[in-house]
Amino acid sequence: MTVMQLNREQNIGIVIRSIAAGEIRVNDQVINGPVILTPDKIFADWTPPPIDELSITDFEPALAIEPEVILFGTGEVQTFPAIALITDIMRRGVGFEIMATSAACRTFNVLAGEGRRVAAALLL
Repeated sequence: MTVMQLNREQNIGIVIRSIAAGEIRVNDQVINGPVILTPDKIFADWTPPPIDELSITDFEPALAIEPEVILFGTGEVQTFPAIALITDIMRRGVGFEIMATSAACRTFNVLAGEGRRVAAALLL
């Protein structure tokens, strides 16, 4: 099992410390399933449907903070959801970036560290 350490230090808020097969370490908490993160909140009870069935309502916890961008980590590989979902989110004036979960974790730490309004919806 390969563990990717993400050690960018921050003084406040949510920091993704590492990601490995089947788990993400957020601050001092280990998360073993899908999660939505904002710079100050963890939604560890997120239970999204399969990627091709996702709708905008599945992203409401992320949208509630009125983010500049939502980072959607789709697991080990980048997998695109339905174009209708992408369009619905972007119509709200929110960027929607789709990438592998490891890339989404790194990007989240950078953007949150800059004080940006970012949310990450992460699948393992």
